[in-house]
Amino acid sequence: MRVFSMLNARPLLAAVCLLALAACGKQGDAPRIAGGDAKVGKQLVEQYQCGSCHAIPDVPAARGTTGPALEGFGRRSYVAGRFPNNADALTRWLVNPPAMKPGTLMPDLGVSPDDARHMAAFLYTLR
Repeated sequence: MRVFSMLNARPLLAAVCLLALAACGKQGDAPRIAGGDAKVGKQLVEQYQCGSCHAIPDVPAARGTTGPALEGFGRRSYVAGRFPNNADALTRWLVNPPAMKPGTLMPDLGVSPDDARHMAAFLYTLR
């Protein structure tokens, strides 16, 4: 009897799995950051030498291994493993990481709030 009910549940389970996978696969556009320009952000990521610690797709010489690789950053749920990955938290993180997470290895690089918005716009394109 139990085997029979499991067999009947398989089509429903398969449909639920397919719907979940379809929803996960939708990449959509990168979130819009008010006042942020992804092209400018990419230049700033290079200027601030983020690639010395992070591997970053489409950024020449960004092959650092001290920090996490940033491929797929725009799909991540958290910034620094602790903060919701939204525009406000990400820009605050880029401006002053140690203020948000004391003891972090990511230094305060003197990123202005304007630069952080541009950099966030770029990071969200990494899907």
